[in-house]
Amino acid sequence: MSATLIKDVKDTFIEKFKTKPLLIFSPGRINIIGEHTDYNDGFVFPAAVNKGIAAAIQKSDSDNSTAIALDLNSSIDFELDKLKPSKEGSWENYVFGVVAEIQNKNKIIGNFNIIFKGNIPGGAGMSSSAALENSVVFGLNEIFNLGLTKHEMILISQKAEHNYVGVKCGIMDQYASMFGIKENALHLDCRTIASKPYEIDFKEHQLMLINTNVKHSLSDSAYNDRRSACEAVSELLGIKALRDASEADLVTIKDKVTPANYQKALYVIQENERTLKAAKAIEENDLELLGSLIYQSHEGLSNKYHVSCDELDFLVDQAKQNKQVLGARMMGGGFGGCTINLVSKSEAKSFAKNASKAYQNKFKKDCSVYFIELSEGTHIVK
Repeated sequence: MSATLIKDVKDTFIEKFKTKPLLIFSPGRINIIGEHTDYNDGFVFPAAVNKGIAAAIQKSDSDNSTAIALDLNSSIDFELDKLKPSKEGSWENYVFGVVAEIQNKNKIIGNFNIIFKGNIPGGAGMSSSAALENSVVFGLNEIFNLGLTKHEMILISQKAEHNYVGVKCGIMDQYASMFGIKENALHLDCRTIASKPYEIDFKEHQLMLINTNVKHSLSDSAYNDRRSACEAVSELLGIKALRDASEADLVTIKDKVTPANYQKALYVIQENERTLKAAKAIEENDLELLGSLIYQSHEGLSNKYHVSCDELDFLVDQAKQNKQVLGARMMGGGFGGCTINLVSKSEAKSFAKNASKAYQNKFKKDCSVYFIELSEGTHIVK
């Protein structure tokens, strides 16, 4: 958590609204393994991190509510009974969506002011959207005593993203951001929305993200296409979701699906299995096995699920050439964003430097490197 972020939103809030706010920190997340399994009712392995969104929030006596995105230098006034989505891609839709979904649960809220600011790198696939949604719902729950549980709050955040932002996300991002535990990753069952925390002893290793700083434009539509493909295969198999399928089941319908959709479904089934194996590897402190599973995950994302891109593949190849990197893969929806790397502490800086240089030579643009720590979920800052 960043003390500077908290200070910025607090000071700006007091200056603008002349009252002391409630302060919330809501973290971004990484996902160690288990990509595109969440909307298939599968398993994922996320963790909250020490980068996120700080929000200052308080009730308002005025006739409307105000939301201010400090890092975008953008603000909006709105009336609670006249909410509708703004144009696509607008940050305020995350706020409006949360308010609307709270109202849909017949919870009464009054006018409020909120100011937020984040230090999650844009387009890094670290779920700044979930962090923002969670900070809003958490803050409103506190100031209006709504009595919502954390589980209810994350479902509100998820519905806000579905209905106001237009992205049919799974539950992982909101869950990891809300329930994160310091130095732990959460092995989350996306069907039951129950998780088991695993404390990770990284020993002489650490997690490092390398952001490609690219986002290829087909990512949102491709996400929805893949979700539809998975649902179509599940329907053919007569099951609720691909989580219930084995590779043997999939073979039985091979002639009824396109080769591309067969590969996508195969990836999901195998990735789900890898996520279970990763939990065992962590339990046994076997970082080499964990690293190998992470490499296999990328292989599937790139060659079966087809959500990688040249930049991500290049960075993973750079990792494979370095014996001090135990595992690397693309993280998040794909078509850009970050790779996550499990690298020895002694080699991390030199690997970051060499990979960055090679990336610049190849693509004529810079990548960005972040070292991260596993941290606490959404919470009040005293």
